[in-house]
Amino acid sequence: MTRALLVLALAAAPLWCQHLTLPNKPGSLKFAVMGDNGNGGKQEYQVGERMAEYYKVFPFQFVTMLGDNMYGGEAPKDFMKKFEEPYKTLLSAGVKFYATLGNHDDPDQRNYKSFNMNGERYYTFRPKRGIRFFSLDSNYIDKTQLQWFEKELASSGSDWKIVFFHHPPYSSGETHGSAMSIRAVLEPLFVKYNVSVVLCGHEHFYERVKPQKGIQYFISGAGGQLRKGNINHDELLEKGFDQDRHFMLMEIDGDDLYFQAISRAGDTIDSGVLHRAPVKGAAAASGK
Repeated sequence: MTRALLVLALAAAPLWCQHLTLPNKPGSLKFAVMGDNGNGGKQEYQVGERMAEYYKVFPFQFVTMLGDNMYGGEAPKDFMKKFEEPYKTLLSAGVKFYATLGNHDDPDQRNYKSFNMNGERYYTFRPKRGIRFFSLDSNYIDKTQLQWFEKELASSGSDWKIVFFHHPPYSSGETHGSAMSIRAVLEPLFVKYNVSVVLCGHEHFYERVKPQKGIQYFISGAGGQLRKGNINHDELLEKGFDQDRHFMLMEIDGDDLYFQAISRAGDTIDSGVLHRAPVKGAAAASGK
C-alpha cells in the first residue's frame, strides 16, 4: 500500500484501527486468527465487523479458524447465519478461511468449500515461501495422523512451522486447562522439528502462554463464545484476557512474527513480536 493510499484508508477507518501495532510491511505475510466463533450471535457479528474494519488498513490474506466453527445445527441456513453473513465483507474481498475441527463440529465440515479443508480432517498449506501451516484434528489423534504429521514436518523445509488445532496443550483455563494427553503426543514432534508457534481455541478467552521448550502457544477461543473470569493466574500465563470476545492479527516478516490481539470493542489487549532464532529452542516472544 502506498503512503497516499494508507493515509486515505486511515482517514476512512475508525480510530481504533489507527492503533495498529503491526509494522504492515509490503510483501510480509499478513493473516488473522479466531476460534470458537460460530454461534451466530450478535457478538460474533460485531467481531466480524471489527475484523473487516482492520482489513481496510491491514489487508490480511487469510484467517485461521481454531475450531468450534459451528455451534448447534449445521444445515445450509446455519452456515449462512453463523459464517457467511458475519464475515461477508471479508469473504467478498477474497479472504480465505482455513478451518480446523473443534469438539462441537461435525467432521463433515471438512467438505464445506469455504473452510478450505478439501475434504480432509488434517492438512497443510504454504502461503508464502519459508512459511508452512499445519492443521490437525485434535478430537482424534490416531497413529495415521501422527505419521502424516511427522512426515509433513520432516519434509516441509520451511523456516516457520505454525500448527493450529482446537485443544490447547498448555492452558491456564479453569474450565478445561492443559490437554495433557495431546501435549504428550504432539510436543515431542514440535520440539524435534522446530515448530515455532501453536494456535489453539477451546478455552473461551485469550491467552499468550509463557514459551514452553522454545515454542510460543496462543489461545484464541473467544470469537463468539466467552467464559468471563475463567483464567487462572498461574505459572503458564504470560498475558490473558477473559472480559470480552476478540480476534488476532499476525504478520511474518523475515525472522519476526508480530501479533496483536484485539477485543470486540476494538481495544488492543496484547501485542508483541516473536523472534525466530535458527537454534532449536531459542525463540521467545516479547509483548507490550
